[in-house]
Amino acid sequence: MRRVRYGSPGGPLFVEEAPVPEPAVGELLVRCEAIGVTLPVVRKVTEAAEPVALGGEIAGEVVAVGEGVSRFRAGDRVTGLCFGHGYADFAPLLETMASPVPDGASAVDAVALVRSGLVALGALAAARPERGEAALVTAAASGVGHLAVQLARARGAGRVVGAVSDPAKADFVRSLGADDVVVYADDSWGRPVDYALDAVGGDLLTPALTALGPGGRLVAYSSGGGTIQAYDLLVGAKSVVGFQMARIARGEPELYERWRQELWRLFAAGAVKPAVHGEFALQEAAEAHAVIEARGNRGKVVLHP
Repeated sequence: MRRVRYGSPGGPLFVEEAPVPEPAVGELLVRCEAIGVTLPVVRKVTEAAEPVALGGEIAGEVVAVGEGVSRFRAGDRVTGLCFGHGYADFAPLLETMASPVPDGASAVDAVALVRSGLVALGALAAARPERGEAALVTAAASGVGHLAVQLARARGAGRVVGAVSDPAKADFVRSLGADDVVVYADDSWGRPVDYALDAVGGDLLTPALTALGPGGRLVAYSSGGGTIQAYDLLVGAKSVVGFQMARIARGEPELYERWRQELWRLFAAGAVKPAVHGEFALQEAAEAHAVIEARGNRGKVVLHP
């Protein structure tokens, strides 16, 4: 089979031939039909001290199951987060991380919706939203952000503001249901909001916090770091909470499963529609990474083996 790898920090990415893996205990072997490209994986290539397996979101057909697997069998269509080599024709997937793909949904739908949607839905839940409140979503055109905009609306937000790096993304974000779109460099982000979902971090934490009204809540779920001054929280009695999807997946599997089911219900009802920026062949993984690095995507970037 083919898989994408890199030999030293920073790349370049290349395709190599490798043996088809055998599913270990508790694993499924999936023939990949779609692979999601995410910023955390792109960052691993450029920032990790040593080369790592390019894992991530996959969707496809189960072709074999390992010992102890009880929920799935060969022929099932699944999606989930692969911790091994996911940029490949075949990839291992832990049964605990696998979710069935319902009839009527494609592999691209699944890989664009489930993991990114779970992060968006989890960050939204961490904000404790109340119906009618105003929401702010940073990186609103990203794979996670474009779903967060739609989910905030579906969960009853009275006003949704999308924040983007480039004004060229404004029309796309408005098409998702955002009432207003602001650009990071703007002096003001408009009327205050009740809660903000921040996927960027770094220097953007301060303006995101400033955008909150009294008692506002900021949910930080980015791996981009950043610092907040305590005084900025005291003014207006604002709060910040961190959200990490891995903690939910490992520690609260029942909640994780409820969120997955909610995403598919919303998808079936047409309340959430994943957008795909581009679909790349496996050998075009470097080009797909370049889109993410340039922050040029509007929706999900997907690889097709």
